[in-house]
Amino acid sequence: MGIRLPSLLLNAKQAVKMHTASSRNRCGVPKGHIAVYVGDIERKRFVVPIAYLNHPSFSALLSSAEEEFGFKHPTGGLTIPCREDVFINLTSRLQSC
Repeated sequence: MGIRLPSLLLNAKQAVKMHTASSRNRCGVPKGHIAVYVGDIERKRFVVPIAYLNHPSFSALLSSAEEEFGFKHPTGGLTIPCREDVFINLTSRLQSC
């Protein structure tokens, strides 16, 4: 009986890991990324690497979001008030670095 207990615990840990991974994938945001909503009127959702948050250009966008929304974002997620084409241009440049 002592031999079965560790295997049961191992199976339980694997089940919890699989459940956590599947629930994370349900929201569509992989580990190491963050979802942001971009746009002035109609907002579009983008998933970007967390590393972008440290870049000075991206930090400027975050500052403008802080000025406009504070900590209450209308979509419930991080909302960046800029044009979609400006955001795509910035993330394209960050991706090539």
